[in-house]
Amino acid sequence: MKKFSLILGASGAIGSAIAQKLAADGWSLYLQYNSQVEPVQSLLKELEMMYPQQEFLIIQANLLEEGAAERIAQSVFSLQSIVVASGQSLYKLVEDTTPEDMQALWRVHVQTPIELITKLGYKLRQHETSYVTMIGSIWGEAGGAGEVLYSTVKGAVHAFVKAYAQEVAYNGIHVNAVAPGLIDTKMNGHLSHEELASVLAEIPMERAGRPEEVADLVQFLQSGKADYMTGQVLRLNGGWYI
Repeated sequence: MKKFSLILGASGAIGSAIAQKLAADGWSLYLQYNSQVEPVQSLLKELEMMYPQQEFLIIQANLLEEGAAERIAQSVFSLQSIVVASGQSLYKLVEDTTPEDMQALWRVHVQTPIELITKLGYKLRQHETSYVTMIGSIWGEAGGAGEVLYSTVKGAVHAFVKAYAQEVAYNGIHVNAVAPGLIDTKMNGHLSHEELASVLAEIPMERAGRPEEVADLVQFLQSGKADYMTGQVLRLNGGWYI
């Protein structure tokens, strides 16, 4: 019997890496994206070629829009896992942050994913063991000047994971988060060479993480080898404890 996982943000570097790792473990996948159609179509072709015995479906939805959760839910049939790897950054001082900025971050990182989980929870409960895995952030724990609102919503993600895990543990739903530090993705493309060098100097391992390393941890959480773990926020940051 096929096992299906829904990946939000499958067109991004981390989401794509997660898709590849889960597919290698035998998962069939729903691949959600917003506007980056070419990367997700390329990912789809690669997965279909490598794993012809599995199913891979693309779902387009803008998580900013009302009704996005319902649109995604209507496209999902069998489901044993939800991975929330979607997101957007915001580099602004609090005083420069508009209500629209705040609402956008809240919808993408918190509201729409949680709405979707409420709509699909009954499908997860149909399995003896199922998973909700969310990508948090080092800033959700440490907080970051210039990224205060981003830090706020990632902190909310961490709080949701800890609370929801307790609520659904008896249903066999394992709820965890991965909180990456600096990862080599386009999200950090705003850093100048000098700024990047300064950040790397603060990290004991002296390098950024790779999307595949985030995906490795998600893969482990959903492998069946971590099934006594729930409600955890796992730090993946090269020793960068700010």
